[in-house]
Amino acid sequence: LGTALEEKENHISQMFYYTIRDVINGKNREKKVSGLINVPKKEGIYSVIVMLRGFVPMETYATGTGTKRAGEVFAQNNFITLAPDFLGYGVSDNPSQNSMEERFQTYTTALTLLSSLENLNSGLEASYSGRIKADSAKVGIWGHSNGGQIALSVLEITGKNYPTVLWAPVSKPFPYSILYFTDEFDDHGKALRKIVANFEKDYDIEQYSASNFYSWINAPIEIHQGIADNAVALKWSDQLVSDLKKLEKDVMYFTYPQADHNLSPGWDEAVERSLNFYRKYLQM
Repeated sequence: LGTALEEKENHISQMFYYTIRDVINGKNREKKVSGLINVPKKEGIYSVIVMLRGFVPMETYATGTGTKRAGEVFAQNNFITLAPDFLGYGVSDNPSQNSMEERFQTYTTALTLLSSLENLNSGLEASYSGRIKADSAKVGIWGHSNGGQIALSVLEITGKNYPTVLWAPVSKPFPYSILYFTDEFDDHGKALRKIVANFEKDYDIEQYSASNFYSWINAPIEIHQGIADNAVALKWSDQLVSDLKKLEKDVMYFTYPQADHNLSPGWDEAVERSLNFYRKYLQM
């Protein structure tokens, strides 16, 4: 664990760091990833929520952007939260120069963090002298926007029972899921379309779409969607819920009238429902 950034009545926010393995020119290399951890101040053993944010431009990003507000609420209610910055953000090492590989590194970054939680108590011991401990057997996931797509992929790849809350998740098939947003690019996505086309020459694109592997999911999921969201369409989440229910997955779905991509003005209700979900599955 690193520098404390903020201390409030019920919790402390501080930096944390871990490493992921990367293969460059056939050689293994470790890359540092930074992030924000929120820790309750009261002595105890706490469940853990890994928080995966959506897209934020690098030039405006600061550690905790996209997760800070919800993470603080979760910590105030007796959860430890960890939100990775991802490569290229915060004080993390740089990502791959290959655009497609850079995207896939977000998934390995999340998977590595989850697999390393068994070591979290070593860091907590050093910072809190054993007063605060993590229960690595009780781990949940929170994902927003692109972070929701990462969360779905993590659930599929691991097959583990990580109770998961998704806020306005990107759930359309790859590569549509990334090309959809290119109207905001300076070149309207021309360069990215070329990269995707080259990728498709060598790989079966269907093997890289989370929507093809929902049957692998073994965790309860709660989905929250703003009806006025102009980044993730309501029909995307409607379809996601329909697909999951057809597979008899454990899914709850809430929509919020007039709510935008960040669920405002329904944010308070969404975070309270999310808390109740985590209490049910992680604090029993």
